[in-house]
Amino acid sequence: MYLNPQPQPAPTSPETAVATAEPATRTLSGAEATLHALLAEGVDTVFGYPGGAIIPIYDALYDFKEQLNHVLVRHEQGGIHAAQGYARSSGKVGVVFATSGPGATNLVTGLADALIDSTPLVCITGQVFAHLLGTDAFQETDIINITTPITKWNHQVTDASEIPEALAKAFYIARSGRPGPVLIDITKNAQMQKADFAPYQPCTHIRSYRPRPLVRQEYVAQAAALINQAKRPLVLWGQGVLLGKAEQEFKEFIEKSGIPAAWTILGAGALPTGHPLNVGMLGMHGNYGPNVLTNECDVLIAIGMRFDDRVTGRLDKYARQAQVIHLDIDPTEIDKNVKATVPVWGDCKETLPLLTGLVEARTYPEWRQRFQDHDAEEIAAVIQDELFPTSDELTMGEVIQQLNELTQGEAIIVTDVGQHQMVACRYAKLNQTRSNITSGGLGTMGFALPAAIGAKYGAPERTVVAVIGDGGIQMTIQELGTIMQTGVNVKILLLNNQFLGMVRQWQEMFHDRRYSFVDIASPDYVTVASGYSIAGRRVDSRPDLQAALREMLEHPGSFLLEVMVTRENNIFPMVPQGCGVGEIRLK
Repeated sequence: MYLNPQPQPAPTSPETAVATAEPATRTLSGAEATLHALLAEGVDTVFGYPGGAIIPIYDALYDFKEQLNHVLVRHEQGGIHAAQGYARSSGKVGVVFATSGPGATNLVTGLADALIDSTPLVCITGQVFAHLLGTDAFQETDIINITTPITKWNHQVTDASEIPEALAKAFYIARSGRPGPVLIDITKNAQMQKADFAPYQPCTHIRSYRPRPLVRQEYVAQAAALINQAKRPLVLWGQGVLLGKAEQEFKEFIEKSGIPAAWTILGAGALPTGHPLNVGMLGMHGNYGPNVLTNECDVLIAIGMRFDDRVTGRLDKYARQAQVIHLDIDPTEIDKNVKATVPVWGDCKETLPLLTGLVEARTYPEWRQRFQDHDAEEIAAVIQDELFPTSDELTMGEVIQQLNELTQGEAIIVTDVGQHQMVACRYAKLNQTRSNITSGGLGTMGFALPAAIGAKYGAPERTVVAVIGDGGIQMTIQELGTIMQTGVNVKILLLNNQFLGMVRQWQEMFHDRRYSFVDIASPDYVTVASGYSIAGRRVDSRPDLQAALREMLEHPGSFLLEVMVTRENNIFPMVPQGCGVGEIRLK
């Protein structure tokens, strides 16, 4: 049993020193023990929604208002997405509270999202009294079995004495190795029960858990030998660089090796978008050059990425000619989708410097020119019309382009899911790390608004812009109430094409324009925002766009800017589903 000790006075004599060195025990409720554990783990912000089974924790929270900032969301899904945004912008563990039954099950989507996107969370749910477990009591749900496939670890606590150790283990598992979500379910009796607690001890080791694998130097040497022999190497990097806090190590490796590097959407920002070796985004709607040339490189170096299907397209047509070096902290990702010639298992913050020390300094001018040539093709076929259109209607791309001019790449961009997501990820300038927050693996519509709220709490000194479509915003629009109550300063850029745009694009391209239930009606968003005391404006013409964006950014509080964009614009380039990356289409 562990708990955070109260500050002790400095000893005035050897006898006093001996006395104060002894761990002081205190009698506290399980609810109080929970909150002391959070403080000991450095938690400053919790997102949550109270309910009957978690009332004891909320009652204890009444006395912790000066130490813990609790953000009352409007729906538990909003709470967990906010915790994700907080974790992604701050690099800390996000924390969310929910009650039993529907409160706990409303976390499920966010847990699945956090697991696949490796986001560190500790979710604390209330549960019915222990003696009622298994009786179908009011608001009882077996949240442990429900969430087992979508958590890194979960555990049910039925006695107050178990709470500190369970939470210490939860935070250690959530943040170490490949991060992920953990759920601790605490029965109501455990929250109310009194027990004697000793000073809190953070967890630093679990015998059966090995989050930092032993790096095998011989594999690093083999990888370096392959790179030094390469004529057309290509680096693919993902979020593992960010999660490992290895941005500087990655930059040093790239700049010494001289290898062009492309990114997954979750890896965006680890290297500034303007860096000369940054050749663009991978995947279904990625840049033309890195997709095509993946199938022409001779050595493919994957760093902290998992070869997702949206990146690889058809695996039997993916980089068959290349020798593959795969650096990853998670052994289950190596050889899962793409067979590695050389696996380098380990934290990239540790493995990259070892690799950098062994690779030769190179430049590859002819190979890099190939990327520039493909860039020119893409600019002519796609980018020119998207960023600088000649039609009267606004495009999503030009909105992001003008946003870039005003933010200079210094804002955090939080995107929802759909066409606007691909446009924002393709065109947003990102000069700082942890600047791109999106739902990558699960593709959760409704993610952006609550995640932007959390991102602002995680990085209060930075401008946070939520880029959202008219479909996604209606899934979690109630979180405007959270903005109203807290006064958090979030900029909401709503790109409204009056369609569920990505589904419509697929119906146009692959289903003979049979637009089945994708024409979505919307409320007057500016009026809705006004009802929540949030300023807003609607724009549908090019001459008004830049001034409206400036007004949004310069407004002292939250602001909703609705931009009416062209209805049936498609996002290109595109690798059609079932095709290889070399079959990417420009139109």
